[in-house]
Amino acid sequence: MAVAEFNDEMIAVVAGEITVYNFDGSTREYRSSSVEYVAVGVGLPAHSCIDVPLDVKGGFAICRTADISAWEYVADYRGETVYRKENGKPVIISELGDYPPDSTPEAPATPYDIWDGQKWVTDSVAKRKADIEYAAERRLRLLSEVDDITSDWRVALMLGDISESDKTKLSAWMAYKSEVKAVDISTAPDVTWPVKPEAQAS
Repeated sequence: MAVAEFNDEMIAVVAGEITVYNFDGSTREYRSSSVEYVAVGVGLPAHSCIDVPLDVKGGFAICRTADISAWEYVADYRGETVYRKENGKPVIISELGDYPPDSTPEAPATPYDIWDGQKWVTDSVAKRKADIEYAAERRLRLLSEVDDITSDWRVALMLGDISESDKTKLSAWMAYKSEVKAVDISTAPDVTWPVKPEAQAS
């Protein structure tokens, strides 16, 4: 089979076969090669060329230039996770090219980090506020737990029908409840919580 020959406008002047290199119509990324038969007066298939692509290079995709005249390397971070500098939220890269200008591949260390222009720094005020709020929520959960555990004993106490054993347990849990209420949560996250009584409601 003859080899196809082309004029300056890439129109075949000699019919034959030729190896073409196909690229994506949108991203211009190299896809595959194929052998095509080209008749006289016919051009190459759409989104293809006859010049050999560049060698594979890690971290880059091989693409046609914007004017489709040559091959070039384009940064390829697809699948990687970057983080928005505005709020630290993760974004998975899905397109060719450099990282989005408002992002960084460096992950924030805490949910309270803010971007200072060069790196993440922890917003100590926001973190302290969140730590105190978390401690307050924990205290409410502990107090609710005490109320659940002691509810039957308190009813029995009001009815005058509580055993000495249960009265001792109730006393221990109520003392524990008072200690929980007295905890200074302003030192969060360094809060020392009182130890729960070992006795549990049956």
